[in-house]
Amino acid sequence: MNPKIKLHFFGAAQTVTGSKFLLQTSELNILIDCGMFQGLKDLRLQNWEDFPFRANEIDIVLLTHGHLDHCGYLPRLVKQGFEGAIKGTAPTLAIASVILRDSALIQEEEAEQANEEGYSKHHPALPLYSQEDAEGAIDLFQPIDTDQWISISENIKCRFRKVGHIIGAAFIELEVFGKIIVFSGDIGRRTDPLLYPPEKPEWADIVVMESTYGDRLHPKDDCDSILIEAVHQAIRDKGTIIIPSFAVERLQTLMYKLWMLYNKNKIPNLPVFVDSPMGNEVLDIFNRFDTWHKLTASEFTAMTRHFNIITSYADTWKTIDNKRPKIVIAGSGMVTGGRVLTYLRYYLDNPLTQVLLVGFQAEGTRGRRLLDGEEEIKLQGKYIPVKAQIKTIESLSAHADQGELIDWLSDIKNIPEQLFLVHGELQAMEALQNKVFETFNIKTTLPKLNENYLF
Repeated sequence: MNPKIKLHFFGAAQTVTGSKFLLQTSELNILIDCGMFQGLKDLRLQNWEDFPFRANEIDIVLLTHGHLDHCGYLPRLVKQGFEGAIKGTAPTLAIASVILRDSALIQEEEAEQANEEGYSKHHPALPLYSQEDAEGAIDLFQPIDTDQWISISENIKCRFRKVGHIIGAAFIELEVFGKIIVFSGDIGRRTDPLLYPPEKPEWADIVVMESTYGDRLHPKDDCDSILIEAVHQAIRDKGTIIIPSFAVERLQTLMYKLWMLYNKNKIPNLPVFVDSPMGNEVLDIFNRFDTWHKLTASEFTAMTRHFNIITSYADTWKTIDNKRPKIVIAGSGMVTGGRVLTYLRYYLDNPLTQVLLVGFQAEGTRGRRLLDGEEEIKLQGKYIPVKAQIKTIESLSAHADQGELIDWLSDIKNIPEQLFLVHGELQAMEALQNKVFETFNIKTTLPKLNENYLF
């Protein structure tokens, strides 16, 4: 009789956020990713609920990568009693450390501001977790090498393999009682300007795969041309370009693009301010883990010297008060928090401002509302009219599109008995489900939140 394996979907089920997948076995209970819900209020409220499985009965957490929606719930899990190891690649754990500390600080600051200005329904407003809670999770981090099978119990072993997307990201192969279970994490692009193409699995009995862009091919918009036109327009109008950016990968890619355009004399030397404390730390991680990306040490140094790196909140206000034409790149990418909120509070009502959205904007986020043309946005307790020009560059996405997702499956030699699509909105998942069946004749399931499956 074969040992039973139960797979629970505690997040990223018919949504693009809150990735949490629990493998329950007779030897170990393994949590793959432990992300925070973002976007819609109903989802965000779930961050405040206890984990739907006893935290002290989870033996180990494996992280595919360090984005908040894949690691951001860790401090609350630890607070609820988890004491096991949290394993990921060395750059993933470095990124996750930065993101958890930043997340905790932002939540503490926002709670404090809400209490001072009285715009929270809660009295007092509390952070989801504190900086002390974040450090409790980071203390459990244990780095793991890629491309090596690691035994984690008598009949279970795991292997991490590079998957692009962001520095350190990996897909995870688990051999559980002889069955190969693959968790894709977030799959990157074949043509990423900074990262190497994703590796692909060769054998899988069960696949849990992301589907963020499962219903589309990335547009062939010319990112360089859009940036060039925006820069020249800002100079003509004496306006400001604000680019909300994810601190990990997107910010570094934007820096690389703007630096290359300047080197090729495609744009003038318009001041570019990078205002992301977390992004600054990620730049250091890029420098430390240079085998994970394509830039040489000399290229990396030259690139970073081209930008005005803001290191204090006082400099943020100086940049806001500086009315000369400029570019500001600031977190967060979906306009859910971070320094970009302060800039938008003072620039969003100016028709000479250009806001460039350069990544996926999840349902319920301010970024999605800007993209959808809302006429006013609530920022830091105030409603700000949207008079700025809202533009988008979709080709900079760090997620594989439908064609690249199908390609990622193409080297699997067997026919998996089950493929679960996760980390996508329903329309994207259904489109990819049809494409997978049409291409590979693989049975595909779209799990719902808190569903479980027995193998």
